[in-house]
Amino acid sequence: MSERILVPYDGSVPAKEALEYAFEMFSEATVTALYVVPIPEDYWTAFGEAGDLDLDRGRERGAEVLEGAPAIADERDRELETDVETGKPDRVIVERIEDEGFDTVVIGSHGREGVSRILLGSVAEKVVRRSPAPVVVVR
Repeated sequence: MSERILVPYDGSVPAKEALEYAFEMFSEATVTALYVVPIPEDYWTAFGEAGDLDLDRGRERGAEVLEGAPAIADERDRELETDVETGKPDRVIVERIEDEGFDTVVIGSHGREGVSRILLGSVAEKVVRRSPAPVVVVR
């Protein structure tokens, strides 16, 4: 059975480097790039209706971001699975690890929002803390 690697992917330089690292270090693994459309935690309480948030537009944006990821796979003669989810990014990532049994997570040290912590982005930090699988942080 092949190892399964999850790479949270937002199109940032650290995310691209994490995807490249996953292909280099896990040459036989099945790699999945995941884009999470962020939904603020208290959104539903504040507005009450899902219709107020354009989830389709967010998913389209996620698909656009992921369009660049297969090129990284193609350069290495590898295949890549991609997926778009909605929710709080760190929670969605950890749930996917738990629900789908990923063996390892390879995540960039920070994403498009920049460094919210001195050394580690807030999503990466939360994933490291909560993940049931090993996490490799690429910086």
